[in-house]
Amino acid sequence: MLRRRPLVAALAAAGLLALTGCGLTAGGGPDKDEATLLLDFQPNAVHSGIYLALARDFDGAEEVDLDIAVPGATPDPVGALLSGRADFAVVDIHDLALAGQEGREVVGVMALVQRPLAAVLARAPVRRPRDLEGRRVGVSGLPSDVAVLRSVVAGDGGDPDRVRRTTIGFNAVPALLGRRVAAATAFWNAEGVALKAARRDVREFRVDEFGAPSYPELVLCVARTTLQDDPDLVRAVVGALRRGYRELLGDPEAGLTALREAEPDLDGEALQRELDAVSPAFTQGARVFGELDPAGLRRWARWEADFGITREPPDVAQLFAPRFSAAGDLE
Repeated sequence: MLRRRPLVAALAAAGLLALTGCGLTAGGGPDKDEATLLLDFQPNAVHSGIYLALARDFDGAEEVDLDIAVPGATPDPVGALLSGRADFAVVDIHDLALAGQEGREVVGVMALVQRPLAAVLARAPVRRPRDLEGRRVGVSGLPSDVAVLRSVVAGDGGDPDRVRRTTIGFNAVPALLGRRVAAATAFWNAEGVALKAARRDVREFRVDEFGAPSYPELVLCVARTTLQDDPDLVRAVVGALRRGYRELLGDPEAGLTALREAEPDLDGEALQRELDAVSPAFTQGARVFGELDPAGLRRWARWEADFGITREPPDVAQLFAPRFSAAGDLE
C-alpha cells in the first residue's frame, strides 16, 4: 500500500518548507475531499498519532485524503489557514489567543495535549524556581515565554522582576549545556527530554505546577470560514485523528513506526524518550482524546491576560468549537 509523504509546498517565501516527495493517496478516489494539515514544528513524538492515522488510512475511512505539511524556520500556521495554504494546522494555544486578539478568524476544534508543554529548565545549583532571582534566564523572545517564566517564579514565591532575562532564540539546549544561562524556557517534552538525556542534574519546572492552570498547549485549528462552509470535513478530520491517537495510546510502537517511515532521518531512541514523556499529556484530565473543556479554557484565558500574553482574557466561545471533540461525539 502506498504511504503518504509530506506534502510538497513551494511556499518557502510564505513560511512553509518545500519538502522532497509528494502527497500520495492510499486508496484515494475522486469523491474524497483533499485537505492539508500543517504541523506546528518539525515532526516529533507529539505528532505520532497524526502519522499513525494516515498510515492506517483512517482519513480515507472518513472520505478524506489528508496530507501533512511541515513548517519552515518561521512558522505561520494562522497565516497559512487564513490564506488557504493549509486547511488544518496545529497551533500553539498562545498564538491562537494572539490571533483572536488581532481579529484573525481562526478556531480551535481539537486538543492534541491536555496540559501545557512549557517549562523552565534549570541546571544545578538551581533547586527551585525562586532560586532564579538574580540569575540569567534565557527566553526565546515570544511573549508567552516571559509569561511562563514569571508564572513559574511567582508560583514558587519568588519575584519575577529580579530575574535577569536574556533572549537566546530557540537555543535552550546549547545555552544550558554551554552554561551561558542558569535556566531557560523550553518545552519539557522536547528540549527537556534532550537535556535530561545529556545531563541528569537538569531540573524541570513545569508551568502548570507553578501557578498556571492546566491548558491544551497544542490545538488543531481551522479558519472560521472552513468551520462554517464545511463542518463535515472538520468532523471527518477530527474523527480520523482521534482514532489515530487512540490507537497510538494502545500501541505506541506502531505510532513511532509510522512517524519514522514518513520521516526516516528522525532519531528513533530520541523519539521513544519523547513519546514516553508526553504520552500521559494526551488524555490527562480529559474524558476522551482531543476534548476541549470550556471551564478549563476559561481558567486559561484569565491566566493568559493576567500574565500579559493578551490584553484581555481571550473569548473562549469565539476561539474554540468544542462540539467537534466533545465526550461521546464521534465514538
